[in-house]
Amino acid sequence: MARVSYVWGIDIGKCALKALRCRATTDPRKLEAVACEYIEYPKILTQPEADPVELVQAALEQLISRHDLKGDAVAVSVPGNLGLSKFIKLPPIESKKIPDIVKYEARQQIPFPLEQVVWRWQRLAGGMEESGFVLDAEVALFAMKREQVFKALAPLTQAGINVDVLQLAPIALANMAMFDQLPDPATLDPDEPAPSVALVSVGVDSTDLVVTNGRRIWQRSIPAGGSNFTKSLVQGMKLTFSQAENLKRNAVKAEDPKAVFKIMKPVFNEFASELQRSLNYFTGTDRTATITKVLLMGNATKLRGLTDFVGQQLQLDVQRLDTFKGLEGAAVLANPAFREHQLAFGTAYGLALQAANVSAIGTNLLPDEIVRDRIINAKKPWAVAAMVGLLAAAMLNFFGMFAAWTAYAPDLYADAFGKADAVKQKSSAATAAIGMVREQQVAALAQQQWLARVQNQRFETLDMLRAVQTLLPRDSADAIPENPADRQELLIDRMDCQYFPDLSAWFASLKQQWAETHVVEDAESDEEEPAPPAAVEPAAEGEPAAASPDATAAVAGQEPAASSPAGAGWVVELQGHHFHNEDRHKPLEGAQYVRSTLIKNLLGKGDKVIVSAGPLAGQEVSVSDLGIGFPVIVQSSSIKPVRIPLAAIGGGTMSGRIPRPSLPMAQQTGDEPSESDPAQDLVLRRYDFVVQFCWQPRPAGEAPPPAPAAAAAPPAGIPGE
Repeated sequence: MARVSYVWGIDIGKCALKALRCRATTDPRKLEAVACEYIEYPKILTQPEADPVELVQAALEQLISRHDLKGDAVAVSVPGNLGLSKFIKLPPIESKKIPDIVKYEARQQIPFPLEQVVWRWQRLAGGMEESGFVLDAEVALFAMKREQVFKALAPLTQAGINVDVLQLAPIALANMAMFDQLPDPATLDPDEPAPSVALVSVGVDSTDLVVTNGRRIWQRSIPAGGSNFTKSLVQGMKLTFSQAENLKRNAVKAEDPKAVFKIMKPVFNEFASELQRSLNYFTGTDRTATITKVLLMGNATKLRGLTDFVGQQLQLDVQRLDTFKGLEGAAVLANPAFREHQLAFGTAYGLALQAANVSAIGTNLLPDEIVRDRIINAKKPWAVAAMVGLLAAAMLNFFGMFAAWTAYAPDLYADAFGKADAVKQKSSAATAAIGMVREQQVAALAQQQWLARVQNQRFETLDMLRAVQTLLPRDSADAIPENPADRQELLIDRMDCQYFPDLSAWFASLKQQWAETHVVEDAESDEEEPAPPAAVEPAAEGEPAAASPDATAAVAGQEPAASSPAGAGWVVELQGHHFHNEDRHKPLEGAQYVRSTLIKNLLGKGDKVIVSAGPLAGQEVSVSDLGIGFPVIVQSSSIKPVRIPLAAIGGGTMSGRIPRPSLPMAQQTGDEPSESDPAQDLVLRRYDFVVQFCWQPRPAGEAPPPAPAAAAAPPAGIPGE
């Protein structure tokens, strides 16, 4: 807001209207008061028989009848309990991102949609800024519901008063304290915070508590005020509200002052206790803060003995603020009304400071649409003048063009127009030809790039197959156990794959299987006597097997790096079984054996793979560099005894071959094997499993590509087939 000659600070209280007219001086730490008004209502606004709208309207009309407010900036306050005040400590952040984080905090702190409130924020003094980053910065956030804003402005609008600043009463008091009672903020040392001052403004129904040291501000509204003393007298002495109010103001002159103060003593204690709790909360939240002085404001603090009583309870220097150090103007300071009610002019003083642009906090809760309408109305005369000028210029231009048009003869320019059209046609044809050549060039370049990409994609499927074969467990060629149950092998019966435009959709349906897959039993906790694992319950066909309840730690001691696959890719499925399920193999049997071998290797803990093509052709890379990851056991069977003819076992092993046939079974049921012909059969314990993992083919050594937009899925099968 631009600086104006005179400003008004108007505090519409519950008991009276306080107004102070001021103007700025050459001294930036001084403000000159030129007029003041204290208009007391016939009744307190909170009395049941009072009409607040009518009483405030009458007080405003009385103010207008005595003073001309046109041309002056007007600042008005609203009670602190009608708004929201938050002081937020920001983390280290770039200065240009402060508005974004403040908007985020506003959505979190304000309990209403932002469209229903008027909210403003301001960065407070302090903090450090270096190379565009801000450290230890603090912002003040203020908000008020729109309906409350327009309700507060309604009496002034009806009285014809244009409000320029709408501020919360506690913030106006904070501006007054920082300007009038504290040193200049520019002279404060941020490393050694100055002592804080507590400003206590006692109103009719509530008390505003503001604590500040010139840099930090803390405020709270206490639900106790001067009417509490009056109500105690109403109840204790059986008086009307008006009689009790008059007795409270003249308690010393009462017939029995001691009885009056005895009745009000519980209110004294309650007020001091509430004030003590609030100050203790402040000092508890800010351990570095110290309060050296408490200043009481409001006419209710004139009550004899209140200042001394509060001082004894708080053990602090408590005094009434009856002198404004930064306010000049002999005519106003000597005015009897001002001198008598000076304790009630703190809020009006702070509002005048903000209207004069010399306050520390300059937030304005006036709605944007009101400010915009006033700017438009102020510029309307200039807009009308500009429109008249433009209209005159347009008329002159029209008459000039009309005169030139009447002098124009088409026959004189027919030949020139024909030649111009012919040249234009040639130019259009040439431009079209150039465009076609460019399109052909772009298509040729795209074809070349596609062929170059295909060059490296030819061996991707072979690399994947080689990787899976490498990751399967196996015995060394010269030490293959005779018993198939002791062989380190997984027998793969079937391998298939399917393309997914978005692998996250596949992964989302396997959350439970993922959690069950990536746990192992603590086999190393007791090497001498390993605890047997809990039995695996048989799972229905097509359903995942339940995880062992003793499963406690992740495969290889860690979780996969990513939380979920993203983008398009293939899901490869391996169906197989193994016989590594004898009692001597515990706990590495069943699903646990699959986890500790194939699953562990698919997570990147196994051997590396030799790349066939691309920039790393001939080199060994990990399986994760080939785009393989997120293995999940999707189906798990119970361990079943089977009978296998000895002639089908042979002397070799097929471990590591993809695909590989399973050993023929004479019996594959859950019943115990029969004892017929035991010399010709071998009884083994078989476990069947289905493992799926995702594969996002890419040249080895390159980072994963960003997730593309979802596209139509190609038919299932190995890519490149």
